Amino acid sequence: MISMNPILEIEGLSLAAKSKKQLVTNVSLSVGAGESLGIVGESGSGKSLTLRSILGLLPRGVEQVSGVIKCDGRAAMIFQDPRGALDPLCPVVRQLAEVVYYRQNVSRRASRTIALELLEMLGLPDSLKHTDRYPSQLSGGQCQRIVIAIALACKPGILLCDEPTTALDVTVQQQIIETITRLQSELGFAIVFVTHNLAIAAAMCSKLCVMKEGKIVERGDSLSLLQNPQDPYTQMLINAVLPLPEFERSAGV
Repeated sequence: MISMNPILEIEGLSLAAKSKKQLVTNVSLSVGAGESLGIVGESGSGKSLTLRSILGLLPRGVEQVSGVIKCDGRAAMIFQDPRGALDPLCPVVRQLAEVVYYRQNVSRRASRTIALELLEMLGLPDSLKHTDRYPSQLSGGQCQRIVIAIALACKPGILLCDEPTTALDVTVQQQIIETITRLQSELGFAIVFVTHNLAIAAAMCSKLCVMKEGKIVERGDSLSLLQNPQDPYTQMLINAVLPLPEFERSAGV
C-alpha cells in the first residue's frame, strides 16, 4: 500500500509505555493526496495511538521509540468525544472564529465571517449566526459538526478521524459520515479514518489496514480485502458485522 505521491508516510513506527510495554510495533503506511485510508481493529489494538502520533498528541506515559513520520501538508484531527474536544466555557462560534483567526492569519471580523460560512457548510442552525451557544446547549451531532468545522478551519491537506462517530446514535453517525465524504469530495483532502467498525471503514475508505495487538496484520484495497480476507483476525471482524434479521411473514398477513 505505497502511494505514488504520499501526503503522509509512516515507516517502522513503534510506540511503548514508560514501563517498556510495547503498544505499537513496526507500523508502516502511506496515504496519497485525496485518498482515504481506514485503520480498523478492536479497542486496544493501537489504531488511535498510531493516529495521535502523527500530530505528536500521544498520551502522557507513551513515547515513540522508533520509526519516521513524514506529513507533507497540514494535518487536522476530529476527535472521538466532541464535547471533550470543545472548551465548555466558551461559545462554539467564538471557539471556531478563534481557530480561523490564528490558523488563517486574517482579521477578527474576517475570522467570524469565515466561521459562519463553515457552520453553514456543515448544516448547523442559522440561529448560531445571531445567538452563540455553549457546547452543553448543543446536541452531540451538532458538537461533532463544530469539531469538524474547527478541523477544516486549519485548511488541512489530511484529515485524521479518531472514531468520530462512536459516541453518536446511528442516524447521526450516517449524517456525519456523509458530511465528511461530501467535504472531502469538495475540498480534496486525504483522510485517515480510525474505527472499530469495519462496515463504516469499508464504506468510507478505498484502502484498509487491519490492526491487532499493535501490529498491522492485513492491508489492501477495501473491496478485495472484504471479498478475500487472508488473516483469521480480519475474517473474524467481517463475521462480527451483524446482518439484519430475516423475519418470516406471519400467516394471513
